[in-house]
Amino acid sequence: MENLQKFYINGKWVEPRSKNTMPVINPATEEQIGTVAMGNAEDVDLAVSAANEAFVTFSQTSIQDRLDLLIKIKDVTQKRFEELVKAMSTEMGAPMTMARDAQADAAIGHLDGFIDALKNLEDQKTLPNGDVLCKEAIGVCGLITPWNWPINQITLKVLPAIATGCASILKPSEHTPISAVVYTEILHDAGVPAGVFNLVQGNGEDVGVALSRHPDIQMISFTGSTRGGISVTKESATTVKKVTLELGGKSPNLVFADCDLQEKVTASVNECMFNTGQSCDAPTRLLVEKKCYAEVLEIAKQAAENISLGDPTKEGDHLGPLFDKIQYDRVQTMIKVGIDEGVTLLTGGLGKPEGFETGWYTKPTIFADVTNDKRVAQEEIFGPVLVIIPFEDEADAIKIANDTPYGLAAYMQTGSKERADRVARQLRAGAVHVNGAGYNYGSPFGGYKQSGNGREGGDMGIEDYLETKTLHFPS
Repeated sequence: MENLQKFYINGKWVEPRSKNTMPVINPATEEQIGTVAMGNAEDVDLAVSAANEAFVTFSQTSIQDRLDLLIKIKDVTQKRFEELVKAMSTEMGAPMTMARDAQADAAIGHLDGFIDALKNLEDQKTLPNGDVLCKEAIGVCGLITPWNWPINQITLKVLPAIATGCASILKPSEHTPISAVVYTEILHDAGVPAGVFNLVQGNGEDVGVALSRHPDIQMISFTGSTRGGISVTKESATTVKKVTLELGGKSPNLVFADCDLQEKVTASVNECMFNTGQSCDAPTRLLVEKKCYAEVLEIAKQAAENISLGDPTKEGDHLGPLFDKIQYDRVQTMIKVGIDEGVTLLTGGLGKPEGFETGWYTKPTIFADVTNDKRVAQEEIFGPVLVIIPFEDEADAIKIANDTPYGLAAYMQTGSKERADRVARQLRAGAVHVNGAGYNYGSPFGGYKQSGNGREGGDMGIEDYLETKTLHFPS
């Protein structure tokens, strides 16, 4: 793919100013599949200049103009949908079925959500006191996205920027650049005006910092680790940018004895392991009522051992590898931490699964008899690792669930609707999933505490890209 070694600036694929490159590795085969250009501050300056120029006219377009553009983007996305599927399967190891049904599906689902949100946007209204309140594009936006859900996060940032009349510069993860190039080609073919969207590949230390520090960028939207989010916030502070963050998580999943244990515990284990555990909102702490604890351990162990691993190029519900060696080593380190902490290794453990010596495959692992003060219960592992923690009663479950620096999501399994309502309102998390209910496109996504600030998706996702202006006229 020739555009992998170019940047998209002002409506054209251009040669980078930086001469640095990085190999792109298939995590299932450990083979190099491409080379991506790695940008620098000079590349960022060129992209910001193009965005600033484009913003002058694009910010003045009508809601209908931008709705028409989003509809064109949807049409082109549908035509190139399978290219997105193949790109993410190849570059990050998502099995084809999952890459199609979840990873690439987000490109259409979030787009539909933003189309609905833009149709409902009230960009001007008169207040009871006679003043006029206006909502207008915030300006040029720097968008920094991760490798674990590449297109999901790109669309959650790029599309609301376009919908509101902003111009943007995207820095996708350097580890998943192929899907970003395909999506950039989609935007180009859909007719996004020159300079409205720009792509600069690179790492956080160079391109990410340059975006965060740049005086002509009014907003940074970042998804990644909490450590990365802190860095972006500090770098952005000198120019008083608006910063929105979607960061890490250590989401609790409360299992009460009154639910269908076989069904809900099996589903909970599979949800934790989905995307090979590489999801910021994965339910990685299974909190279990003591009266059903022994039964849950048996079900969870069986569920994990029934999970199959396999080739990402194949269809099916198997898991793929972790996305690279660095992540594999991190996960192995944390599994060893759990063993050294003395918690019970219920299943899985260190090393690669039998028959998967090539590729960054990891055994689905469960630790039992964990207390919430253990490192494996507090730190985000970002791999197929579940910890099981017993609790006494409802109050104890809520206390343990909230005893975390994170607050992205929470999960609950119960046969009582009254309990579900009562407990959900006491969990300090941006989303609570009850009895297997999933996220719906168009709803806000984001967290409390060190899981970030701001919301992505739908109406609230558009709101983050708008500024408020009050017009005062003489009476």
